[in-house]
Amino acid sequence: MARKITVIGGSGFVGTNLCKQLESHQRDFEIIDLEMSNQFPEKCKIGDVRDIQSLRDTITGDIIVNLAAVHRDDIIDKYKYQRTNVNGAENIARVCEERGIDKIVFISSVAVYGFAKPGTSESGKINPFNEYGRTKFDAEEKLRTWYHSGNKSLIIVRPTVIFGEGNRGNVFYLFDQIASGKFLMIGNGKNKKSMAYIGNVVAFLEACISTEQKYGIYNYVDTPDITMNDLVAIVRKKLFDKDGVGARLPYWVGLLIGYAADLTSVISGKNFPISSIRIKKFVAS
Repeated sequence: MARKITVIGGSGFVGTNLCKQLESHQRDFEIIDLEMSNQFPEKCKIGDVRDIQSLRDTITGDIIVNLAAVHRDDIIDKYKYQRTNVNGAENIARVCEERGIDKIVFISSVAVYGFAKPGTSESGKINPFNEYGRTKFDAEEKLRTWYHSGNKSLIIVRPTVIFGEGNRGNVFYLFDQIASGKFLMIGNGKNKKSMAYIGNVVAFLEACISTEQKYGIYNYVDTPDITMNDLVAIVRKKLFDKDGVGARLPYWVGLLIGYAADLTSVISGKNFPISSIRIKKFVAS
């Protein structure tokens, strides 16, 4: 008998694409999310991982895929990461225990490694630099506790930045800035970026759903890595038929601007598109 898949956080970019993949292979699934799915409204129920009763009322599947997360790096109320990412994972595990659901596929992040050395493997040092990375790893720990409590299956996937059609994440905003003509390269641009294409990611997630493997942790990245100089140059060539990266600022200047934006954000309570963390991430490999 085919097992029903519950995709928590399935109304978002990755979730919608995963559900398209499942539908194309005639897999039975449901979506639980804070917002109604535009693509699959008939499959969607409104639920909140922060509210365990909400999960009890909505989960009817046999396999859980947990995509629910607070992931933006400009959230002022840091406790939001804890409530959704960690407490939410704990609530999911508790409901699985109550219902006898024995498999969870959890989408974590390479952010758990922080500014890691290129080539860092799944056994790399856990050293997050922000609340997103910290709470993603804490969520993994909650789910590992659940896994070790009995005959369970837990697959953890740590993807790098995901891009693709319809996405409005970091890669899109980089391209959008270049297209607007407001982009300034910061640093020497020799740092390499790991990225993951959405079509490949959801194919891998479907494999994780189907595998009989009891436990696994996987970093996910599509190769080859590309330097920021090459990435920006490719986009500028496609958009404007111009060579190179255009105007460039030294890293220390960009970082000062980022710190100034941080201070202004704290004083005003408003978020800005630039911050010291985003500058550091931009120049990091």
